[in-house]
Amino acid sequence: MSTTSGKSFWGYRRENGRVGVRNHVIILPLDDLSNAASEAVANNIKGTLALPHPYGRLQFGADLELHFRTLIGTGANPNVAAVVVIGIEPGWTKRVVDGIAKTGKPVSGFSIEGHGDIATIAAASYRAKEYVHWASEKIREEAPISDLWVSVKCGESDTTSGLASNPTVGNFVDKLDALGATTCFGETSELTGAEQVCATRAASPEVAEKFLKTWSDYNDFILANKTNDLSESQPTKGNIEGGLTTIEEKAFGNLQKIGRKARFIDVLEPGEAPAKGPGLYFMDTSSAAAECVTLQAAAGFVVHLFPTGQGNVIGNPIEPVVKLSANPRTVRTMAEHIDLDVSGILRRELTLDAAGDALIDIALRTANGRLTAAEVLGHREFVLTKLYRSA
Repeated sequence: MSTTSGKSFWGYRRENGRVGVRNHVIILPLDDLSNAASEAVANNIKGTLALPHPYGRLQFGADLELHFRTLIGTGANPNVAAVVVIGIEPGWTKRVVDGIAKTGKPVSGFSIEGHGDIATIAAASYRAKEYVHWASEKIREEAPISDLWVSVKCGESDTTSGLASNPTVGNFVDKLDALGATTCFGETSELTGAEQVCATRAASPEVAEKFLKTWSDYNDFILANKTNDLSESQPTKGNIEGGLTTIEEKAFGNLQKIGRKARFIDVLEPGEAPAKGPGLYFMDTSSAAAECVTLQAAAGFVVHLFPTGQGNVIGNPIEPVVKLSANPRTVRTMAEHIDLDVSGILRRELTLDAAGDALIDIALRTANGRLTAAEVLGHREFVLTKLYRSA
């Protein structure tokens, strides 16, 4: 069966009905103080994956809510079979455990205070071992493509991104949208200059207004902090070397990733799971690659498409990242990072439609179990977004 005409993939049906494409057992630290214990458990129990990070202490308000939403969403992601949560104290640890438990998947929490590292590591290791045995017997089953959730982001973009690799992703989004899949784009800052055009792609005036308010809030923050000059940040040095001299050029290339036909049906907070059914969503995210993918994974997306021009090596511990490029030099010099070469579009050896089909093929192969270049090379960038300084 041709994957471009086929409408199914093989994944793990979770307790809440969602379908994952990986079967991870993760050791999730609540806070920076719990990283060492979490990594020790992962070292003890093969087949588990620790996700260390630098935050979780003295956060408050919207920043703390985002922290919990990201950790709970990470554990709830369908690519995760079971979770061991480790925190310094029991209260916040239980909050994360309870949030993940709503999916029905196995999850346990352990706190270090009153026990110490050694006892906590031992107890958590025994539980993690049970989870690995349990997860190892999960069997893939066929699922309709409407059960596939795909997120997209570009990185180290150049002129080839806007001309070929980003439009290839757009072709993919148009085709998958028509088949009832759920897709997501983000990068609020990298739509600057194209925000009005992006708003016309909203499914309704209400969604357009919600998007423009989200973008305006970001822009107001930049202006309030007197950082009008984003030189070497937006665009980056790599973008400039690749021929993108203004944020507007970058933004219109970025916008190519949502295709020509699909309309985004809602605007999501960072890490917020879609709730309006299948379709294209916009998420308010940082344009930093690891932060963006971490937030989209926390929202429940199970495969990520990442077009790159100059070459970006980003991966994610739980959401496989499919890398594509149309830059002949990048495909040649960074071949080990590229899953799909679409540089033939620029040589007129490959049509955009055929490139989109090839991307569907590699995405479905990834969903069926093929490891991406980033996974094979060990790229597991897990970076939490922090809104402001801690108390």
